[in-house]
Amino acid sequence: MISLNFSKKSLVEFSLFLVAIIWALNFSVVKYSLAEIDPLSFNGLRFIFAAAIIWIVLLYRRQLFTIPKKDWLPLICMGLLGNLIYQGLFIIGIDYTYAANAAVMLGTIPIWVALISHFFNLEQMNIFKTLGVLAAFAGIIFIISGGNDPFSFSSDTFLGDIIIIGAAIVWGGYTILSKSFLTRYTPIQFSAIMATIGAIVLFLMGLPKIIQLDWTQISAAAYGGVIYSGLLSIGVAYLIWNYGLQTVGAVHTATYQNLVPVMGLFFGIVLLNEQLTFLQYTGSALVIVGIILARWKRKANPKVAGAEIKGE
Repeated sequence: MISLNFSKKSLVEFSLFLVAIIWALNFSVVKYSLAEIDPLSFNGLRFIFAAAIIWIVLLYRRQLFTIPKKDWLPLICMGLLGNLIYQGLFIIGIDYTYAANAAVMLGTIPIWVALISHFFNLEQMNIFKTLGVLAAFAGIIFIISGGNDPFSFSSDTFLGDIIIIGAAIVWGGYTILSKSFLTRYTPIQFSAIMATIGAIVLFLMGLPKIIQLDWTQISAAAYGGVIYSGLLSIGVAYLIWNYGLQTVGAVHTATYQNLVPVMGLFFGIVLLNEQLTFLQYTGSALVIVGIILARWKRKANPKVAGAEIKGE
């Protein structure tokens, strides 16, 4: 029995590590695919795969459910916030900045969750979180202002960096608002609802562009990027993440999230040959330290922790 439990835990640990790799690699995959597929088409197509895999698992696990009338409007609003607004900011932002920058700055989601929770008296800041916020903000300033081009509000990377920060703030708010729904729906049920709203809205938004796509001119790698980002990064990864929360706990599982900005930075540099300046490397290091500090000894709600990264 001890051997069986050890093997099960080892398998979960390995799976969570794979999820961190999947999410980190997703930044480079998306960036590469956007060179051939416009952001609206890419988002619309990848969410079809994401919704499909989540619904398949939901049906397999027999977690069918009904939605009370009072929940319809709030859930639709949540779906628009988490998919239309967040996903729009994410996909446009990464199109205008480095995948490495996007990975690091989107990793600041725990920072924004801590700040929003503090200002709304949901969870007070401690010394670790305060130091983490200060380090992360200093790092963000270094990343934005430390590019090769002269600092300018019209710089493409500056615009992309700001948009990605906006996406992180939106997801931070979405994470906190999700908490009340996750007391009434299982994580898979809530994820299925959100993915369905996202698939419908984003596909309809991208449909005019999808119709205009010259499918013969798109490489197999770009098609693979759509499948990877939808099927693996949103669908499969989130299901594994939630299983990890149930098996080894929220605090232990959340430590793997700290690997995402580190590996995302690495993949952007190695796979896309992105060239960062010394100041931007310094800023990335500060942000990563800030993220770790903000999570230090954090007693996370398992359901909230599961929502924090789902939308990448």
